[in-house]
Amino acid sequence: MPFTLLVNGVEHKVTAPPDEKLLYVLRDELGLTGAKYGCGEGQCGACTVLLDGQPVRSCRTPAGLTAGKKITTIEGLERDGRLHPVQEEFLQAEAFQCGYCTPGMILSAVALLRQNPKPSDEQIIQRLSGNICRCGTYPRIVEAVRQAASRQKA
Repeated sequence: MPFTLLVNGVEHKVTAPPDEKLLYVLRDELGLTGAKYGCGEGQCGACTVLLDGQPVRSCRTPAGLTAGKKITTIEGLERDGRLHPVQEEFLQAEAFQCGYCTPGMILSAVALLRQNPKPSDEQIIQRLSGNICRCGTYPRIVEAVRQAASRQKA
């Protein structure tokens, strides 16, 4: 049975089974490949997307349960051709090497900064602890989030 997903502000009619994982619907049906398959168990964070503004693991989330909710992927962060401030700061801080974790890290950071515009380093580390970086660029990731926070209006 088809259902509709609201992804990055655009409605998409989906023909996948409702229990199909959101990750596969995003990648295979909608061509949004920013969310990555990592562990398949929701432990690494490579598949993170925002669901009504909250980070979720799309590899564990049935797509049918997301109907009627706002889904944001890494592809949906830019506005009018401009990267989101968190994306810009990840580039400036060179907060990635292989880049596999980067979309999930960025989306988790965006959610954090929406809830807490001026987090401490400890809060950044705690909130991003569910996102694993295989390359170990954690100090640069924290720096990128800290710089993005400093760009926000108080």
